[in-house]
Formats: sequence, structure tokens, C-alpha cells
Amino acid sequence: MLQLDHLSKTYPNGTLALDGVSLTLREGEILAVVGGSGCGKSTLLRLASGLDTPSRGRVLLDGQVVAEPVARIGMVFQEPRLLPWLSVAENVAFGIRELPEAQRRARVEALLGEVGLSDYAARWPKELSGGQAQRVAIARALAPEPDVLLLDEPFSALDAFTRIDLQDHLIRLWQHHKRTFLLVTHDIEEAVALADRVVVMKPDPGRLAAEIPLDLPRPRLRSSAPFQAAERAVRGALSDALRREPQRTILN
Repeated sequence: MLQLDHLSKTYPNGTLALDGVSLTLREGEILAVVGGSGCGKSTLLRLASGLDTPSRGRVLLDGQVVAEPVARIGMVFQEPRLLPWLSVAENVAFGIRELPEAQRRARVEALLGEVGLSDYAARWPKELSGGQAQRVAIARALAPEPDVLLLDEPFSALDAFTRIDLQDHLIRLWQHHKRTFLLVTHDIEEAVALADRVVVMKPDPGRLAAEIPLDLPRPRLRSSAPFQAAERAVRGALSDALRREPQRTILN
């Protein structure tokens, strides 16, 4: 499936954002990446999507190098990024314009039904709430039927109630479409609610610090003891990752 092979990224200003990150996503799993600011989470997704190129290392999809955006890898950003001059249905169909009209229309109708927006097909993005707009963005990302869906803190700008509702909705979409999801988030509860594995990153430069498997049945009850124990494990690993390593004093 998707393999991140010793990825490093140095920007033109000399900043080393990622250093030697290796991850392998299993087919059909949800992998969440958590970490503090500056640990390179969004850089990691840009490299995985082909939107940016690594300074060292490779991104492989079923053994093939990903050097540019490909249809088999979809992306959902922090903001919906809907095109304001297109209707909701036209936004969802934007990435599948090469399909025959009847097939395109059927797929858009099915996806809007899945995200609960069947009655919004003819509306404009400005008429949507934040949660509705992000549902359209997710439907648009799923329209080309990608094998892997990358999600860059997709619910961070939403209120708590809407965020939980969309997290639950995302799980239903994942169960229906059987895709591989790579989620970047700063929300520990969200990571535990959604993921099969959580990877914790440390900053300056971005590196892998810990990996925590989550063997919790779905649907996951957030108030349950196992859920809260998993939250504590992730929070503890993140706290360790953010703890600055002591500076060594060199005596002359």
C-alpha cells in the first residue's frame, strides 16, 4: 500500500522540517499522526500526496514512486477549498469530469447521499455551514475513488459538536468505501476515536517518536475506560515527544 521511505525535507531557507521518517500504511487502515506545532505533520502529507518532493527518501504506492499528485491518492485540507463559482454537485464532480455524464451524475448523487447533503446539490458553497462545506470536500475527495485518502486536520476549524458528528460520519464513510486513511490531527481524542494506529511525532526536526496500536472495537464509546486509557497513552507519548532533550555542556 502506501510507504513513506526515509523521508526528509529541507526547505530553501535551510529549515529541516522532516528527518528520516518511515511509515507503512496497511490496506484499509486508518493511521493518525499527532504532534505539536513544527513537527512537520502537514509537510508529511504534502510529500505523501505528491504536492511536494522530498529532499531525501521516497513515497511509494504499491511499489511505484509517487512524484506528483495521482488519482489514487485523495486529499482533504483543513479548509474545504470549494470553488465558489460551482454548485455543490459541480464541486463534487470536479475531479471526475472525464467520466461519462450519466456515470458522473450517479456517483455525485450517491456521494451527496452518503454525506447527508442530497438536497444541497444545487446550492452554492456560500450557502453552506462549515460542517456542510467540509462534507462536500470529503465527498469531492472520494469521487475519483482513491485508494488512499489523506486528511490534514479536516475538522480543526469546527465547533466541538460538529467535529464529533463529522468524525462519526467519517468512520461510516470509511467502513463503506474500505479505503486507507492517513489523518493528521492535533486532537488526541479525535485520533483515538478514528484510528487503528497512532503515530506520535517530535519536532525540530520532525521525527517519529512513538507508535501506539489501538485495539478498540467500533463504534467507540468515548467515556469508556479503554478509550480513556488509550487517550492517556497517546497523551503521555506526546508529552515525552515534546519534552526538550537536555543540552550537553562542553567543557574546554
